[in-house]
Amino acid sequence: MARQFSVKVPATSANIGPGFDVVGLSLSLHLTLTVTVPAVPEKPHVAPKITYTGEGADEVPLDAYKNLTTRVALYVLRCNGIRSFPSGLKLHAHNEIPFGRGLGSSGAAVIAGVILGNELGELNLPKERLLDFALMVERHPDNVTAALIGGFVGSYLRELDEADTAAASVPLSEVLPEYPPDAGEDWGLHPPPPPDGIGHYVRFGWSEPIKAIAIIPRFELSTAKAREVLPSMYTRKDLVFNLQRLAVLTTALAQNPPDPDLIYEAMKDRIHQPYRKTLIPGLPEVTSCITPTTHPGLLGICLSGAGPTILALATTNFEKIAEDARKIFQTQGIEVDWKLLTIAGGSQVLPG
Repeated sequence: MARQFSVKVPATSANIGPGFDVVGLSLSLHLTLTVTVPAVPEKPHVAPKITYTGEGADEVPLDAYKNLTTRVALYVLRCNGIRSFPSGLKLHAHNEIPFGRGLGSSGAAVIAGVILGNELGELNLPKERLLDFALMVERHPDNVTAALIGGFVGSYLRELDEADTAAASVPLSEVLPEYPPDAGEDWGLHPPPPPDGIGHYVRFGWSEPIKAIAIIPRFELSTAKAREVLPSMYTRKDLVFNLQRLAVLTTALAQNPPDPDLIYEAMKDRIHQPYRKTLIPGLPEVTSCITPTTHPGLLGICLSGAGPTILALATTNFEKIAEDARKIFQTQGIEVDWKLLTIAGGSQVLPG
């Protein structure tokens, strides 16, 4: 009998206002891999066959040596002494997470790859070690940690000793090399393994009535471009502003009933959103004009990750909040879609 299993990874929203590169939230859109491993490996070796449906289906490479998820899986396998995919492996990916919108599509692909490698190799790695592998690829802990663990999560990168710092700072081109067309089976056989314990995390509480409205503009914004506009230095005043609000927010979102005035103020930011407004027309208007006073049920509103998606947290009045945000974006000539999402659990491996 062939071995079959599926891997289900949630979308994520990072930052949640003041928590730049620190907090993430898993959301109920998913990347799902359906995996079939032949009972008897085909000979000679047959490369994996990948099919893909859903968001990004016309963009994603179907070559296992170019696809992000399978390249990450091969990285995990080779770091653990397994040189290749099982012969005749079949993968079907179905993706609900829009690309380039600040909803963690690349983080989900990386986590899916780490889990896929762990399952194919039957490695039984703990979640902490899976996170190490993900951080060698993604380098920022907020999205990948939330995608792996689920819920509302805070994370940080441990200060490493000199040897581990060098190991964790290996260029991405060495961790996930671009396989040339003539690459043989031995090409890239010994990638640099991650140090132990790169990332650490804690899962915060979450008040059950709080839902997330994702207001998704119909254009893409790369994380790299969104980071380019950020300054290299900040004033003490702005850093303290964010630290104060983050300290309150991580507890406020777990309280029942949630306090709209407290959360709305605690979701304000001076580290990234003010600098990204030039990339996202309508951002300042949406985040300032839609308030708990004008829209009862709203708790807070912020940029989702690097954007351009806006994340509104609310307990009621979801359609009114989303439609009024749509009207503001339309004044800037931008069309949006919106989705009402719940807070998702972490990544899962399901049999069959």
